Amino acid sequence: MVLKKNKLVEDRTKTSAVISLNNNLCELNFHALGTNCTVKFKYFSDNGYKPFCDYVLTWIVEFESRYSRFLKDSLIGLINSNAGISPVEINEEDENLFKVCDEMYFFTKGVFDPTALPLIKLWNWNTKNPIIPEKKTIESAKKLINWRGAERRNSSFFLPEKGMQIDLGGVGKEYAVDQIVKIAVTQFGLNDLMIDFGQDVFALGAPSGKPAWHIGLDDALNPGKCWAGVAINNFAVASSGDYLRYFVLNDIRYSHIIDIRSGYPVSHECRSVSVISPSCVMAGILSTTAFILGVESGLKLIESYYRAEGCITTEKYRSKTKKFDEHVVS
Repeated sequence: MVLKKNKLVEDRTKTSAVISLNNNLCELNFHALGTNCTVKFKYFSDNGYKPFCDYVLTWIVEFESRYSRFLKDSLIGLINSNAGISPVEINEEDENLFKVCDEMYFFTKGVFDPTALPLIKLWNWNTKNPIIPEKKTIESAKKLINWRGAERRNSSFFLPEKGMQIDLGGVGKEYAVDQIVKIAVTQFGLNDLMIDFGQDVFALGAPSGKPAWHIGLDDALNPGKCWAGVAINNFAVASSGDYLRYFVLNDIRYSHIIDIRSGYPVSHECRSVSVISPSCVMAGILSTTAFILGVESGLKLIESYYRAEGCITTEKYRSKTKKFDEHVVS
């Protein structure tokens, strides 16, 4: 998969790894992809947990080393630094990931666009002294957003205009969750597991003594506490919101989630969206896009996808799809 493993990524991931065992349930915790990651699964022999744990850590190091935009020598780093200059060679696995981006771009009608990084960088919500970009700067950045203009041919990827940049935030972590679940089932024969990468979750089967995995939904109106729990088996759960990441300037609240259509942070009553879906990639895309669209259009989008359910929390109320409560257990 990887051009070469990034030593900092490898050292950080593997030194952070902690394995806990309890009644044939293995829990692997580590830090990767900029977040805390948890993998839980049932195993059936004394050392039966080790091969899968080792595989997960190796796979995630290679994945982050190849697809992180923060690494100059990653595939994404090379594509961005060669924008407007020359194509970069890609392989079949890269093409599969970019095809997922194609599908999500089409499904969201361009609300999700992997080339939005120039605009995202303008809105540095995490700095101590945030500033509002000038309108002309925003418009210039918007002109560089053009996923349909990215060229893929002859096993290569090319951003045709200098300054264009891609970022797989929004699909990368979720894609990793889906892939590890697939590998667990097909290569290791695991049927009871839960993968949680920064609250992007996929659960299959159930832990011992329970009919399903229970996932808590964080309360946007009372962060750190759950407003409900959902029971899932062979489903993913993802949430998007701005209740933790935002800044206030001149009494105006600015979200960290950017609407690339306007070039500005989302500004409406939504505080979080939680989605249950058959894949983690789709759960993540649905939750973020629904958050951007707002309550009415967001719920319609969620309901348009087969077997997806969702709940949107505003400052005053919660709106749910018709069958969302069928998953709620507490």
